[in-house]
Amino acid sequence: MKGNYVIGVDGGNSKTDYFLFDLSGTLVDHIRSGTCSHEQFKDSYAEAYRVMNEQITLLLSRNGLSMEDVATGAFGLAGADIPVQKRNLNEVVEKISFTTYALDNDSFLGIKVGSEKGYGICSINGSGVCTGGISPSGQRLQVGGVGSELSGDEGGGFYLSRRVIRAIYDSFYRLAPETSMTAPALKLIGVSDKESFMDYALEQLITRKLPFTELVTLLLESAENGDPVASAIVEHSARQLAYSTVGCISHLDFDEGPVDIVMAGSVWVKAASPIMRDRYKQIVAELTGRECNFILLQEPPAAGAVVWALELAHGGPLSAELRKKIVDALQ
Repeated sequence: MKGNYVIGVDGGNSKTDYFLFDLSGTLVDHIRSGTCSHEQFKDSYAEAYRVMNEQITLLLSRNGLSMEDVATGAFGLAGADIPVQKRNLNEVVEKISFTTYALDNDSFLGIKVGSEKGYGICSINGSGVCTGGISPSGQRLQVGGVGSELSGDEGGGFYLSRRVIRAIYDSFYRLAPETSMTAPALKLIGVSDKESFMDYALEQLITRKLPFTELVTLLLESAENGDPVASAIVEHSARQLAYSTVGCISHLDFDEGPVDIVMAGSVWVKAASPIMRDRYKQIVAELTGRECNFILLQEPPAAGAVVWALELAHGGPLSAELRKKIVDALQ
């Protein structure tokens, strides 16, 4: 295999991290730039190629390197959800001149950095949700990630904050029960009466100024305090994410041993209230009937791209020492 360096790319819908490491696991350079997702560009895959090629060329050239010096690459990309998207993105990566590489949805990066085994399940619950699984044999499966109505992605900050708005609107005009979330939600949105509530909420939703994080925090705190409306939303979301997790496990060739389940994303990792996390774990345990190791991901997911690239370069799983070296470099 040619080259003494690897490149790991964590490409989200708002930002992209490009990492250059050598084969010993030493960080050489890093670039953070805007999104590389084809879904965010008018010219789709052509623009994704232009952006990624530009940044990778810069990453290498300013270190006196070229693609001839790169052994492998790994790409965790938002928008790599269905086979046709992955085929097109493979073409983009190969056009950049990668010959040995891994490419998949960014949910798989959590497994590579969160599980010392290098396989398991990653449940992402951040602004959106997605579930990815890698089996001991290397089989991969993504469940969800294409839209709540289509694939049960009924979690994440965008979805949950909209559910809070819906619950309050229903209590105003659609004969639904009242909720303790109403007064603090109106204050967060900056409105004092129910007649203006939806106007303000909709405008903020369209302009992306809705206080998503604060509304999710309100939802979880209200559920923890026993509000039945909030509790029902949390229960529904926890169950839907559990269904995706258990469905992913059941469709991959896991053995009878414990399964590592990595929990990533701001709603899982940063939420002060554990109520949704705990309920999700309970439902997964009930549905699987097997031992699961739940791992709350504290490491940067981008480290998973570097781990994956180095696994390809070294021909197998990395030592615990090498994994730690990579994670420490990105903290």
